[in-house]
Amino acid sequence: MNNQTSKRVYTELPVWIVEDHHDVVRHIYRAIGSRHVPMKNIKMVHLDSHPDLLIPVNMPADTVFDKEALFSELSIENWVMPMVYAGHVSHVMWLHPYWAQQIKEGEHSMCVGRDSSTTTIRVTSTDDYFLSDGLYVPQHQLENPKPLRLSVVQVNPVERECVQGQEITEPVVKRPRAQDSGAEEAAASGNGASACGDRLQPPGGSRTSSSVDGNAKTPRTHSPQCGKDEAGSTAKAVASLCSVIAQDDSFILDIDLDFFSCKNPFKEMYTQEEYAILQGLYNFQKPSENADEDEVLDCVERRNRQLEDLETAFADLVEDDGEETLRGWAANPGMKSIVRLVQSLRSRMESPDYEMVHQAGLTCDYSELPHHVSTEEEIRRLVRAVGLVLRPPAQTHVGHRVQVQFG
Repeated sequence: MNNQTSKRVYTELPVWIVEDHHDVVRHIYRAIGSRHVPMKNIKMVHLDSHPDLLIPVNMPADTVFDKEALFSELSIENWVMPMVYAGHVSHVMWLHPYWAQQIKEGEHSMCVGRDSSTTTIRVTSTDDYFLSDGLYVPQHQLENPKPLRLSVVQVNPVERECVQGQEITEPVVKRPRAQDSGAEEAAASGNGASACGDRLQPPGGSRTSSSVDGNAKTPRTHSPQCGKDEAGSTAKAVASLCSVIAQDDSFILDIDLDFFSCKNPFKEMYTQEEYAILQGLYNFQKPSENADEDEVLDCVERRNRQLEDLETAFADLVEDDGEETLRGWAANPGMKSIVRLVQSLRSRMESPDYEMVHQAGLTCDYSELPHHVSTEEEIRRLVRAVGLVLRPPAQTHVGHRVQVQFG
């Protein structure tokens, strides 16, 4: 049976509120099961300061076929790719603010599949985002590969004068309220207007919202008098959306509120010196610009050994952070500074959380976590930009994540 002809349509716009971003997967799967979105070839429009495209490193690939087991394995940074390997999502458009530059701008094509040597999910992209987590394998090593197209599009705040006369409701995400549509937790969303935007020159914490769209309309075309087809403009974003989403396409709309403002929580947990030491310990050595496959594989193998050693080191420190343990690990190449790190932590804390220290270190590879606390005016301008780019979807999930504060 054709997925499009059998698709059901929501009579009202449902909005789901979730605490952690990865909890939206449960609602997405319900929408797939109820045929409000198709089983496969779904397109996702993802507005976020973080790509969320990592992979549960040690999770067996076949876990994606056990729904409840999958839900228990997911985290805020790795919930999208398992849906790709499961065959549901085939195209992700990451719309990001100017302060989030983790993946190169433009179009990326890759395969996501089961690594024949480890039975885990891996990817064929050689972007630093994936290499720094040791997630790359060559395509011949993948079983059951699924193609993924990734579009990376910057969206900047819009100038106030550029939206004069436009009917844009602020804010896009309103106060949550109960709906009769059957949503467990619901909220209303704002309306988008005709797309039109100019670029606000960027000046030099987080909550999330997500939406599953079963029969959303294509984003409206931009107004030529004020849209500028340049990187970061809403006109450019709309053109990118229209190039991949047809009028009757189903797609998932996912809006993380840290698109508008976000903090790197680890910068508040650790001193500048401690954070700098972590950056040195977890530094990712990239392959050369035109590296061949052998060099890329060497890079991944070296990175995996580095991360395994660091994980083991901090696991040992959980058990015993005495001088003998420290001296043993400091003798390893590149790990001399672990002594200064632990001494600094112990001077401030009675019992440092070394597991959390390791998690912080994992974010200190080729780039830092995004950290940009927006002004109220900048948030309003970003809300305008989103309103210009998007029409209301057919189903929306809204969530917030208290671990990363909304600025």
